Amino acid sequence: MKILAIQNRMGIGDTVIFLPFIKAISKKYNSPISILVKENTKAEQFLYETNYIDKILILERDRNNNNHGGFFGTFKLINYIKKYKFDKIFIFNSSLRFYLIAKLCGIPEIFQYPLLNKTGQHIIDTPKKFLKDKLNIYVNDDPKIQINNSIVSQTITKYKINKNDINILLGIGGSGPTKRVPSKIFLSFIDKITKVKNCKFFLATGKNKEEQIILNEILNSKYKNNCVPLDDLKIKEILPIIKNCNLSICNDSSFSHLSAALDVKTITLMVDTPIIYGNYNSKMFPIIPDGEKTVSHHTSGKNKINPQKIFDKTIEILN
Repeated sequence: MKILAIQNRMGIGDTVIFLPFIKAISKKYNSPISILVKENTKAEQFLYETNYIDKILILERDRNNNNHGGFFGTFKLINYIKKYKFDKIFIFNSSLRFYLIAKLCGIPEIFQYPLLNKTGQHIIDTPKKFLKDKLNIYVNDDPKIQINNSIVSQTITKYKINKNDINILLGIGGSGPTKRVPSKIFLSFIDKITKVKNCKFFLATGKNKEEQIILNEILNSKYKNNCVPLDDLKIKEILPIIKNCNLSICNDSSFSHLSAALDVKTITLMVDTPIIYGNYNSKMFPIIPDGEKTVSHHTSGKNKINPQKIFDKTIEILN
């Protein structure tokens, strides 16, 4: 059976969050599921080993590539999807456009969120209700990313990962400046933990100018010999490194989602995003800014993350 799921939200995190729902559909029909996602989800770099995913189709509709946008782009998208001759389609949004595309592709069975009803759609609860109503299945699993064990083993040698050390991924990057915890907070945590544990830190970030400043401030510290920068690596190359870590400590970034989905306990530093993005996975342990009871957009708490709380949670996890 050929089944397509459309998840058109942007970014890695949202794609990871939707994986349990894709997996549940796959289990229901005993068939791997093809997905249509945007290029910036980088799904091809972290779902290539995942056995419930079939084909990864790219929705070319963003600021850099709008090949599937507009009137003529819609027909390009129809031709793109139509050639796969899908039997069923699951549309994880309320877009009339995608409903009409599915109809014009000739897909016999169409399952979709209620049309033109985007108000109050929860990132977790809405797809749960969708699959409960449409397929009578209840989804309550953590997202899981699969990775080849031999690659994980090879990475130990390649990056000289000592299993007698405490190997920690530090996800110091973030999709916006308000989400990036300052280097001084990470350095304070590093100072505390290295006094009681032999640690190696893998620094995960992108090439954004501000992220590079944070990276270099850590690399230029007295702890530079304990640190390995990962900014020159692709996500596909970073995954087996994460899998070899004892835990991860991440801003609200792609690495927090990937880490937890790799079954690595992940401390999420939640400073300017709804708390659900840092606690939806049982492997996630959120820390919020001092003085706050919760976090949401515009909390602006990146300077109020307490490194002592990061340290205490780390010790709790390691023990």
